[in-house]
This record gives sequence, structure tokens and C-alpha cells, in this order.
Amino acid sequence: MTEILSLSKARKARERADDRRRAEENRVRFGRTRAERETQALQDDLGRRRLDAHRRDETLPSDEEG
Repeated sequence: MTEILSLSKARKARERADDRRRAEENRVRFGRTRAERETQALQDDLGRRRLDAHRRDETLPSDEEG
């Protein structure tokens, strides 16, 4: 004998599986939480400011040249 299949339940199960698959792809693609992105942005900014603080001023007045 064959099993009676509810088409609406089968459709909903297929949609849930598709949603789970799409969510997994997005986790791989985007992968970081908001807190991780903000922390990385703050670290990048701090590193940039530290580098700029150690930069030498390369512009010389024209009367001091030569």
C-alpha cells in the first residue's frame, strides 16, 4: 500500500528545507555578527590613527630647501 501524503505538509517541509539551505549559504557568505564587524572596524580605525600619529611631515617650506 502507498502512504497518504498531504501536499500542503510536503510543500511546507520543502520550503523549510530551502530556507535552511539559504540560511546556511548566507552564514557562510556573510559570516560575522554585528558585534564582530563593529569590533573589527574599531580596531582598524585605531590602527590607522596610530599609524597616522607616527607619520612624519614631509612638506618643507620653500626657503629651507637647498
